[in-house]
Amino acid sequence: MNSLEASIRNTNSKGEVNSLRQNGGVPAIIYGGTEKSQKISLSKKQVKYLIDQENFLSNIISLSIDGQSVKVLPKEVSFDTLSDDPIHVDFLRIVKGAKIIIEIPVKFINNEKSPGLKRGGVLNIVRRKIELKCASENVPSELVVDLDGLEIGTSIKISSITLPENVKPTIQGRDFVVATVAAPTVFKEPEKPAEEGAEGAEGAESAEGIEGDEGVNAEAATKDGGEKSPEGEKGKEEQKKDQKAPAEKK
Repeated sequence: MNSLEASIRNTNSKGEVNSLRQNGGVPAIIYGGTEKSQKISLSKKQVKYLIDQENFLSNIISLSIDGQSVKVLPKEVSFDTLSDDPIHVDFLRIVKGAKIIIEIPVKFINNEKSPGLKRGGVLNIVRRKIELKCASENVPSELVVDLDGLEIGTSIKISSITLPENVKPTIQGRDFVVATVAAPTVFKEPEKPAEEGAEGAEGAESAEGIEGDEGVNAEAATKDGGEKSPEGEKGKEEQKKDQKAPAEKK
């Protein structure tokens, strides 16, 4: 249980409250029970330290006021919009037997002992806080979920969480899910299509190859056709002699 030093304050105007804040104090008020509300002031440094701690709004705090110990539960903290410093705190007086409704954070332990998580499973948290109804003197600081031995596909429900005596969830009538150990989700990246430039270059090279081959073949055909055949020349000479022969007889 955390403790804070507090002192009774007699501020009656906005100016007096601002002066208290400028001197490193935080105004606060205690209410609840049969006693009257009580104005107090706290050290800003101590308040900021406790706020930075986990579960500030669900932890019972012992306030020492002029030598008297008063157990309270933080209910609301107001912050400065510019500096983000606490500027006011509301405390609920703890009265034995009184019932309160409060949200309690859920803590998960033994992640490394879960076979499902070891195989790549994912802890899917459905509820990070659970609203409970309990006696003001019996407020749990957190609800613990043990992941030891849990496999993929396991649903962790409120019934599997051990609650203190006389502490019940405000949601009744159903065994709601707090978290699950889900199967891993694997995303496969689509294959990149071949670049058009590369395809164009390959097509051009193929076309050039074909055209080059055709050119070589055509050149070879032209060369073969252009060569003079000795037999052809001899045939032409004999044909000329035949044409001259009749003229000589005349």
